[in-house]
Amino acid sequence: AAYVLANGEYLLLRGGTVVNHDHQSLADVLIKDDIIQFVGLNLEVPHGATVIDARGKLVMPGGIDPHTHLDMPFMGATSCDNFYSGQAAALAGGTTMHIDFALPVEQDLL
Repeated sequence: AAYVLANGEYLLLRGGTVVNHDHQSLADVLIKDDIIQFVGLNLEVPHGATVIDARGKLVMPGGIDPHTHLDMPFMGATSCDNFYSGQAAALAGGTTMHIDFALPVEQDLL
């Protein structure tokens, strides 16, 4: 589910398994203004915070797709997604960044 918070509102993800590039641990995650403020156990709930029970769930940063083909002509065809629709679809699946593939053409310098 998506949660849209007004400026200054808090979101607390309670008791999830926080996963990053090198480890995972049970923790709470406190977010304010779309920025992670604290990660730790048994964080205090700020007044008026939206609290989500994340027990039994993985809490991960958005994924990065390092090889996409958006709005790219290739061999007489063009991919069906442009940058807007491709990023919207990626975001719906948890991917928050993409790096589009660059196809060099004859006499291009890399």
